Amino acid sequence: MRKQYPAAPLWCGAAAVMKLTALINKGRSSRRRKLGRERIDPEETLEMEEPLVETADNCLENRGGASVVVVDVETLSSSSLPRRWEVIVSEMKKVSYIAMPMVVTTVSQNLLRVISMMMIGHLGELSLSGASIATSLTNVTGFSLLFGISSALETLCGQAYGAEQYQMIGTYTYGAIISLLLVCIPISILWIFTEKLLVLIGQDPLISHEAGIYSIWLVPTIFPYAILQLLTRFLLTQSLIYPMLLSSVAALVFHIPISWLLIFKFEFGSAGAALGIGLSYWLNVILLGIYVKYASTCEKSRISFSKDVFPSIREFFRFGIPSAVMICLEWWSYELVILFSGLLPNPQLETSVLSICLVISSLHYFIPYSFSAGASTRVSNELGAGHPEAARLAAWVATFLAVVEVVIASAIIFSCRSILGYAFGEEKEVVDYVEEMIPLLSLSIMVDCLAALFSGVARGVGWQRLAAYVNLGAYYLCGIPLACVLAFVLHWRGKGLWIGLTTASLLQGLMLMTITFFTDWKMQVRKARERIYERKSQITIE
Repeated sequence: MRKQYPAAPLWCGAAAVMKLTALINKGRSSRRRKLGRERIDPEETLEMEEPLVETADNCLENRGGASVVVVDVETLSSSSLPRRWEVIVSEMKKVSYIAMPMVVTTVSQNLLRVISMMMIGHLGELSLSGASIATSLTNVTGFSLLFGISSALETLCGQAYGAEQYQMIGTYTYGAIISLLLVCIPISILWIFTEKLLVLIGQDPLISHEAGIYSIWLVPTIFPYAILQLLTRFLLTQSLIYPMLLSSVAALVFHIPISWLLIFKFEFGSAGAALGIGLSYWLNVILLGIYVKYASTCEKSRISFSKDVFPSIREFFRFGIPSAVMICLEWWSYELVILFSGLLPNPQLETSVLSICLVISSLHYFIPYSFSAGASTRVSNELGAGHPEAARLAAWVATFLAVVEVVIASAIIFSCRSILGYAFGEEKEVVDYVEEMIPLLSLSIMVDCLAALFSGVARGVGWQRLAAYVNLGAYYLCGIPLACVLAFVLHWRGKGLWIGLTTASLLQGLMLMTITFFTDWKMQVRKARERIYERKSQITIE
């Protein structure tokens, strides 16, 4: 197919070249401005793109020339297709560069508590029961809250990095460290009274005593955990992944022998397990702190105290509180389902099988979470840099990679359904029940992948408040009530509870995906850059 366009006169081509040169020089000069001295227009990047399009359109519409240019549309399409694929492949590499090491990092950090629980299991049933209840309580009241609040840095630091406002990255992180350390104080007080709290709600006194001891010794753990989450976001938003990987693996290698010594050699029992977790977290924080302090890659964004730290705390909590609500609503729903399983007929079997499904699902979740971290970083960086189309591309490329991975993982899990239960025990009843649950589990893993991925996009854009409402509706207005009806009214037992969770996750993923699909990315760029430069101008005035 061939189309004919009137040729533009020579002066129009020259004007386009001159306009392009002027715009390039304008972009270069804008990046040379001194931080804190001159305010950059948040719409500057968008304004740079539009004149290029207008100039090209004017050239095509000018019909003053007598000659005619013959343009082969198929040739143009074929020539632009390789370029388009180059951009997509390049974005895949960028997302994978973040996601692949993050899998190892997140697994290493979470294995600390898993390994401690495995060692506690060799102390006896009472110690394991107490530590399990304490772990559930501390997850709900502490670790999930800190994990959620710290996610605010994915928005703030990621967009600041994209806008090349490197000093603001350190300012936000320092303010966040002060904020989370203050949040840790009331959490620590609550953990100290864990035993009394559990007895008050009717738990067995012996188990409550063991849980109380474990929780008290977890208090020194919460402070390095808070700092670690913030340092992780600080480095993640700058795509500095390998230092986190190395420090997390080093902490894991350190954790295994030190926990064994504290639990068995020095006979500290479950208290030694909690203390070992704290020491490993502190080692990880120290290693990352040394890197941030002395590495040349962190020179521009280095964390340091200044008068601008305290004003940044308000901005941190503005995103941190909705982030915590967004993540905790989802996290707590799984704890509720395990609690409900204890009310079913044959609660020991139901709780065991649902716990096995939750363990498998949680282990796989580290992979889509890592892709969501890649999506969050790339989207926030491109929004801060003023590139709406690049941000949109990053979101959908990360989605494609996550979908490919989860299809493969679900297929492997489904093909191993008849033997997977033996990894958790030899009881025939449990193994058969797990085999029945595997088709549902494979489906829920696919659904969780989409929910996790688009939650990462939401963190990168700054939709934490909107995502919190989505999670509230998906899990507590639909998923949990449906799970209760299926399990207790229709007597579908554990399957009904798991279907309810899967439905909630499906609604969450579909709603966030719909929001992403209909997003005006240029508007999100304007919002991001207005926030960055408004904050910068306030710092300059102060």
